[in-house]
Amino acid sequence: MTPIDPRSHGLWRSTAPAAPPTGPLDGARRADVAIVGGGYTGLSAALHLAEAGVSAIVLEAREIGFGGAGRNVGLINAGMWVMPDDLPGVLGESHGERLLRLLGDGPREVMALIARHGIACELAASGTLHCAVGRDGQAEIALRAEQWQRRGAPVRLLSAAEAAAWTGARGYAGALLDERAGTLQPLAYVRGLATAAIKTGAAIHTGSPVTGCEPRGARWALRTPGGEVEADWVIVASDAYSTGPWAAVRAEQVHLPYFNLATTPLTTDQRRTILPGGQGCWDTKEVLSSFRLDAAGRMVFGSVGALRGTGLPIHRGWARRALARLYPSLAGIGFEHEWYGQIGMTSDALPRLHRFAANVIGTSGYNGRGISPGTVFGRVLAEHVLGRRPEAEMPLPVTPVEPAAWRALREAWYEIGAQAVHLVADRF
Repeated sequence: MTPIDPRSHGLWRSTAPAAPPTGPLDGARRADVAIVGGGYTGLSAALHLAEAGVSAIVLEAREIGFGGAGRNVGLINAGMWVMPDDLPGVLGESHGERLLRLLGDGPREVMALIARHGIACELAASGTLHCAVGRDGQAEIALRAEQWQRRGAPVRLLSAAEAAAWTGARGYAGALLDERAGTLQPLAYVRGLATAAIKTGAAIHTGSPVTGCEPRGARWALRTPGGEVEADWVIVASDAYSTGPWAAVRAEQVHLPYFNLATTPLTTDQRRTILPGGQGCWDTKEVLSSFRLDAAGRMVFGSVGALRGTGLPIHRGWARRALARLYPSLAGIGFEHEWYGQIGMTSDALPRLHRFAANVIGTSGYNGRGISPGTVFGRVLAEHVLGRRPEAEMPLPVTPVEPAAWRALREAWYEIGAQAVHLVADRF
């Protein structure tokens, strides 16, 4: 197997509990359901299927949480990037409102799953803060707050003074506090899902990329380098890192690189004023920034960009300058860890539901919000396979897989453009 890049998982790999023992598929197996991908969606589906007494085998090409599940910031968000009122217009009234309810309640479901299975993942159920930059940013969060409040969501606007008190940072015009949300250690969470799924009866094989999938009578035969799984159903949950038979799922998404750097732990005095409530944050800039503390008090600070080539020194330098601007007391603080990954962006910033063939189904395209949507969609897919949720009651319409236009050029532009922005941003 190809070695893991030391900049792929950073802090999360160094602080997560060990993954459950797994290994490559060896020989022929039979199951009710074969699941491709060992991230939030695939492992949530496996867990819920196993709880229903259905045999499920997860085939993961690399390791548990190798993709976005093990690299993200760790924000348990409610909803998507799209404004709540816009969803019915994009998806239709029934699907739009159904998706809003499902994802609005998503963080609560994640937290309940963590409690039920005793997953040690540094859960902090203290909400998130969407921080407004300038007048336009304030208008954006005010509109989002009004639309969620009309639906009964526990969100509220904070003034500039309140935002300063809640974040300890300088310069924000306000913030939107979402009390439904929170933070966790993302790799620890996905490894905990894997442990729970195995204990409940699911099987997980890592180092087992699916190289082929063919019909065999009424069933499906999935090939890996070491063996084969025959199953009645296939759930495709490989998302932005898809290869092999479902490489088209990768081609449907434009990769947006995103990096994080983690500081040394803050002092006790610094933690009294810097994010004292433990919320995770991100801002309204087009090239956004995110920041939060982990359980040990490290500041995890990130933005768009890839830590490779010329991007490595540029993004490091930007992070030092930007962090010092927000928090002067952190000027000169050292970074202990650095890592990055790819966010799969769809054309309308909404996830997809695909039916690839009879009894072959999958969701993808979480657009950087994988923790909550991935977990709840895993359950929804399991319910569909179990016959408990017909297609007409799914939260998304079934759509064909459509390649993203100018994908390679757009991906290069995102990576180079982020470097250009960070080369000059917050320099003085």
